[in-house]
Amino acid sequence: MTRYVFITGGVVSSLGKGLASAALAALLQARGYRVRLRKLDPYLNVDPGTMSPTQHGEVFVTDDGAETDLDLGHYERFTGLPASRADNVTTGRIYLDIITKERRGDYLGATIQVIPHVTNAIKAFVLDGNDDYDFVLVEIGGTVGDIEGLPFFEAIRQIGQERPRGSVCYLHLTLLPYIPSAGELKTKPTQHSVKELRSIGIQPDILLCRCDRPIPVDERRKLGLFCNVRESAVIEARDVDTIYAVPLSYREAGLDREILAHFQMEPEGEPKLERWQNILERVRNPEGEVTIAIVGKYTGLKDAYKSLTEALTHGGIANNVRVNLEWIEAEVFEREDPAPFLEGLHGILVPGGFGQRGAEGKIRAARYARERNIPYFGICFGMQMAVIEAARSLAGITDANSTEFGETREPVVGLLTEWMRGNELERRAAESDLGGTMRLGAYKATLAEGTKIAQMYGDTEISERHRHRYEVNMAYRECLEAKGLRFSGTSPDGLLPETVEHEGHPWFIGVQFHPELKSRPFEPHPLFKGFIAAAIEQSRLV
Repeated sequence: MTRYVFITGGVVSSLGKGLASAALAALLQARGYRVRLRKLDPYLNVDPGTMSPTQHGEVFVTDDGAETDLDLGHYERFTGLPASRADNVTTGRIYLDIITKERRGDYLGATIQVIPHVTNAIKAFVLDGNDDYDFVLVEIGGTVGDIEGLPFFEAIRQIGQERPRGSVCYLHLTLLPYIPSAGELKTKPTQHSVKELRSIGIQPDILLCRCDRPIPVDERRKLGLFCNVRESAVIEARDVDTIYAVPLSYREAGLDREILAHFQMEPEGEPKLERWQNILERVRNPEGEVTIAIVGKYTGLKDAYKSLTEALTHGGIANNVRVNLEWIEAEVFEREDPAPFLEGLHGILVPGGFGQRGAEGKIRAARYARERNIPYFGICFGMQMAVIEAARSLAGITDANSTEFGETREPVVGLLTEWMRGNELERRAAESDLGGTMRLGAYKATLAEGTKIAQMYGDTEISERHRHRYEVNMAYRECLEAKGLRFSGTSPDGLLPETVEHEGHPWFIGVQFHPELKSRPFEPHPLFKGFIAAAIEQSRLV
């Protein structure tokens, strides 16, 4: 029988429901259970693809081309299991599907209402395709009491009533704030959050309490009494120094044992957490450190680059060093010399992005890295800006630019209008909708033998995830390669550029795809592993 754990949040947002879900999944997985993770997002966007990174954070892309919430990145990194478009749904997607059916006449003249039509659609999404799993963990975005979340809370309430007794668990994540003037943790915010949850018909079975210090026995007892849960079900979720300590922290607090007790399941031995202990040892006790500059345009919200920062950490784990990050707003380089900002750093990474703002600054960062022989990693937009820099500085194409920024006489980067996905031809135009129209998901690429990037992968046939609308123009390939910028990887048909690298440079690689999306703490991505290794070599020179 498949068992469902619904993870809700209260008091404030950003408590870490995604990490809590991923860590719990890792614990259950370490006990030998088959686990699936799913995310319900109450916002009205069909997906986060058109949302600003400074509002929503990173858009995580799956192999099958879904633009999803960044929590799915946590799910993949903690469990090693690839997510899909079937693991994330929004209010917008639910309503779009329902309205499409209504327009077709599928409801046979019925009045369409939130209950039962919207809640039934949510339930169908949650329950579909789970026969092969022991546990399905379902995270509900937002906090209890949010008006847009009410249909989702109602749907999971109904699931609790309709499923066999003992097959559903409600886990509520709340905040226990410490008030210095009172000298104690306050339980009232959690009490009010649980009261709000109970008012819509859901009684939490387990409280996961975020706090910065141990929960005293009296407060734990009070929470159990006033929130109507067993005292043992009040689980401490204390702050930790790294997210990779969360599974072990939850294990110590007894979360996995309490979950199994709720389902009346007897634990069979101890969970196998040796690999988490090894990761934690490497994170906490590195043999050295390097500093990487991230020259981006969304640096005000670090979650906009969540998978990227984690992949850099993974590169550090692989090389047993700590990776320090120097965040630099790209626009700064449009006004000031990059040298004072970048001198002495061990690597420069220019990540993906959209729009003209900061583009010239990223181009100057690429030039600095090329001229000073500093390891450079350009991802998506970062590769495009590196190619434009080479066209201007090395090939003498002074007007080289991207059509993303407007008309240009030298479109070194242009709109991607058609490409092959499997055996089907995909087409786009400038007037196409923005949502879901990019080149999305996993595509194969062929790397040239003897290139640095092929050496990193140890293979010439790879598959990586994409998310972009513009592409480097292959018409400029010959003149750029004549100046030392090698197109070291292409699509299998040779029509689309996938990777470039400067010959003779210690480590200068640009990729059109997003390798950070497939990096795991236990399996660091080869490009991040190689980039940090190059940064270590650079650190010995400065």
